[in-house]
Amino acid sequence: MANIIFMGTPDFAVPALRALHTEFGVTTVVTVPDKPRGRGLQIVPSAVKVAAEELGITDILQPVSLKENNFTTSISERNPDIICVIAFRILPRAVYSLAQLGSFNVHASLLPEFRGAAPIHHAILSGATETGVTSFLLNDVVDTGTILRQTHYTIPDGTTTGELYQELMPLAATCAVETCRDLINGTARPTPQDDSRASLAPKVYREFGNINWRQDRKTVRQHILGYSPVPCAWTRWNDETVKMYRAEFSDATLAPGTWEVRDNTLLAGCQDGALSITEIQLPGKPRRHTADVLRGYRGALHGEFL
Repeated sequence: MANIIFMGTPDFAVPALRALHTEFGVTTVVTVPDKPRGRGLQIVPSAVKVAAEELGITDILQPVSLKENNFTTSISERNPDIICVIAFRILPRAVYSLAQLGSFNVHASLLPEFRGAAPIHHAILSGATETGVTSFLLNDVVDTGTILRQTHYTIPDGTTTGELYQELMPLAATCAVETCRDLINGTARPTPQDDSRASLAPKVYREFGNINWRQDRKTVRQHILGYSPVPCAWTRWNDETVKMYRAEFSDATLAPGTWEVRDNTLLAGCQDGALSITEIQLPGKPRRHTADVLRGYRGALHGEFL
């Protein structure tokens, strides 16, 4: 049986860890140190650590730095056949070169498209109709290694980043298992990436979520969907910062940057037409359907976004 080390952090990586452990038996898990979170700053383990403990995996490493010699030594002493990385940190060559059969990453896009930290966000932001997951051999340049496997996924219209995240999780798990099987059986056929088709997917931040209502409505809608639910698109409405999670095209006509409340609907004017904002969150309130928020609404019926 192959000696597999799994490295990951968030819940996106958990289905793959579970599937690999069921299929092959993961010997070691590497994840981030426990961190203080929430208002009470309670020390919380990563989703991958929680899952590893539930699976009965006792060899769990939580290095502060991946470049320290003692971490490299720790991995070397475990003599891995395969290192599988999903949603973790960048491994130095001294570490990824230790795997006898190969070290690979499962990335949430069809590489070379959307190389970077936020491929799912950028797939939605760009209005892509197809994405998927890719396993590739690690090298010194992030997300550029030779491709081992790819799984395609058609993105339904109106999909948010959060929804796509959930859809790709099981695909990443299956891809990880099949890639390990290929490496173990000697049937892997690494294929170089076509760098001429490469696009970037850098990390997104809250300040980037501010909605520009002067853009065309397709772009604005994808912006709202792409930032939903985290870090979330937002705008100033009725002198409050309001989060917006979902929008649909409307036949209404409004000037760019203006809004109107009509029949329990919040309409927003863009460069080439209007959107109906269908899910919002007011300050200090839960996320709700806009129609529910507007029932009994007594504020202004039209105005401009700030």
